[in-house]
Amino acid sequence: MGTITRNFANNLTTSGLLKPTAFDNDSFNSVTTVPDGSVETGSMVFIKKLTASSSATLSFVDGTDGVVLDDTYKEYVFTFKDIHPETDTRNLRCYFSTDGGSTYGVTKTSTVFYSRHNEADTNTGLSYFASADQAQSTSPQNLTNGCGNDNDQSQAGFLRLYNPSSTTFVKHFMAETSTAHGEDYYYQLFVAGYCNTTSAITAVKFDMSSGNIDSGDICLYGIA
Repeated sequence: MGTITRNFANNLTTSGLLKPTAFDNDSFNSVTTVPDGSVETGSMVFIKKLTASSSATLSFVDGTDGVVLDDTYKEYVFTFKDIHPETDTRNLRCYFSTDGGSTYGVTKTSTVFYSRHNEADTNTGLSYFASADQAQSTSPQNLTNGCGNDNDQSQAGFLRLYNPSSTTFVKHFMAETSTAHGEDYYYQLFVAGYCNTTSAITAVKFDMSSGNIDSGDICLYGIA
């Protein structure tokens, strides 16, 4: 009985709720209902939406225009939907700031790899993307690869930023994006790295590698 009790207790949060890890497929076979509040869950809290209209940049600055990017949440997610470049075969990029957007030269180290497949079904690939990674660089971080500017071409995805308000640790980020390439390829990029600073990240900016962001929107969420 002691072992059973200990195992059960290990599946409880400090507030007495069952952890999601307490369940597996077998345990759900005979479950028909779960009372509200019985299982601990997180939530994705909408903060701000910016819509591009031939925009040079889209910036999220903590404390400005309803933007929250502080210790309210330990994780923030930016979503990109139908980002259409003004100029053909251009990349969506991001920058980080520790001074409320006055400058965006935060040092970063990152890795990038991609998968690709062309519409003609004559070329595929899975490769490390050496020209897009960063090694203690203050340059912007590429998040996509060569989006076309045909009327039906766009790019989408997300960027996760972890604990940006920390003044102890570096600031980790991860992104995954989907791109309709200007040469009729599909590209999926996987980006991960960290901002090598113990200062709080207080602003994030997005732009294209050349030309404006013609259309599309970027939303910011906090993960509770």
